Amino acid sequence: MAKPFTSSIRLLASDIDGTLLNPQFQISSDDLAALRRAHAAGIEIVLVTGRRHTFALPIAQQLGFDLWLISSNGAVTRSLTGETFHRDLMPRQTCRDLCRAMHDFRGHTVLTFDKETKGAIVLEHLDDLNASIRRWLEKNVAYIEFVVPIENSLVSDPVQTMFCGSMARMNEALRALEDSGIDNRVTILRTEYPERDLSMIDVLNTGCSKGHALERWTAHRGFRRDQVMAIGDNHNDVEMLEFAGHPVIMGNACEELRGRGWSVTLGNDRCGVAAAVAEVVDS
Repeated sequence: MAKPFTSSIRLLASDIDGTLLNPQFQISSDDLAALRRAHAAGIEIVLVTGRRHTFALPIAQQLGFDLWLISSNGAVTRSLTGETFHRDLMPRQTCRDLCRAMHDFRGHTVLTFDKETKGAIVLEHLDDLNASIRRWLEKNVAYIEFVVPIENSLVSDPVQTMFCGSMARMNEALRALEDSGIDNRVTILRTEYPERDLSMIDVLNTGCSKGHALERWTAHRGFRRDQVMAIGDNHNDVEMLEFAGHPVIMGNACEELRGRGWSVTLGNDRCGVAAAVAEVVDS
């Protein structure tokens, strides 16, 4: 269990998938009640996710109070009402160079743009995407546009480039990214679900991450690091957890997050968010 905290928490940042959502992709009633108690106690809640803003909205709206969303792994910070605080987009020329360097993974490439119309998600075809990603794409069908070659969609700067597929194939993609020489111009973040044989590599503008976005928002709100609690479970949460004065990892967290001395709460199948929140609200 997470150890008790001595400092006053003013801002609680929670990941969504694998953290706030249980294995059935729902917010458990105990987790929902805990976040509402925290909000009522004056703690600001911010959801920090790899999802696009629009895809995260239905989750955030279930909480029942106003809050801000840090989406696309830190690229966009926006309120539930659509007010934008910050965007960190990838220069389209960098994206063109990336697509060229990753030509062998073209069938695994997805571009996202900060708009809520068809073309917000762009890919060439579905043939190489596995079942888990295809389900995600089916839920986002209204926003998907097929463009061949994918570079033709780059009439504006994208939010990010995503490569997704099986664990083995994405390990190959990571090696290709390292060999491409473009890694010094971008941020490369991983999200992995081994039990689903699903790996996603998000490539964003250099210096863009959940941690950078949370640090920016914390400064804007006038809080200190030691007043920030962050809860996460996956590789793409590392920077956020490193920034927070009180990092908490889920009981189902990936191995990379373990062994760093961070507090461990229960798994997402046992309301780990509620258990972590109880340490700062109910103690």
